Amino acid sequence: MIEISESAQTYLQELLGKQEQDGTAIRVFVAQPGTPQAETCIAYCRPGEEQEGDISVEYEGFRAWFEGRSESYLVDAVVDYQEDQMGGQLTIKAPNARIPNVSDDSPLEDRINYILYNEINPGLAAHGGMVTLVELTSEKEAVLQFGGGCQGCSAVDVTLKHSVEATLLERLPELTAVKDMTDHSLTENAYYS
Repeated sequence: MIEISESAQTYLQELLGKQEQDGTAIRVFVAQPGTPQAETCIAYCRPGEEQEGDISVEYEGFRAWFEGRSESYLVDAVVDYQEDQMGGQLTIKAPNARIPNVSDDSPLEDRINYILYNEINPGLAAHGGMVTLVELTSEKEAVLQFGGGCQGCSAVDVTLKHSVEATLLERLPELTAVKDMTDHSLTENAYYS
């Protein structure tokens, strides 16, 4: 799934050894996987903070938890540590983090992002706009935020209802609602004023 170089393992072991709570591990995950904004992250994971579905891997002197949901996006990923004049740098290269990898059994959040980034945003880009998923509520409501030419645009209600909402609800029937949390009072970039 992911390779952690020997130098990175040594560095992570030293970092984790300095933590106040015994048993602190690392957790590796991809935020916004399969989208152009995907970011591969390493965070401290105190005992009990691991998530359901996480995959545990033991290394020399520490444990790593890999988010199960991110597993396919972490294929061929490499964590490395290189010393330099400033001390050193931990790097993560995950070539598959931004590649859409969505199927019918993927988490709903991933399927929403796939539709937004691959079907809806290319059309909105013609007007300098875009839309992102901010949150998927426990009631399965998609909370969105518009940006660029869509923020403050006088036609955003039409775009939301007839394009974004219609597409998402048709393609993802388990969604109960699509809501816009954008502050549309900011109109300096609006495509239509």
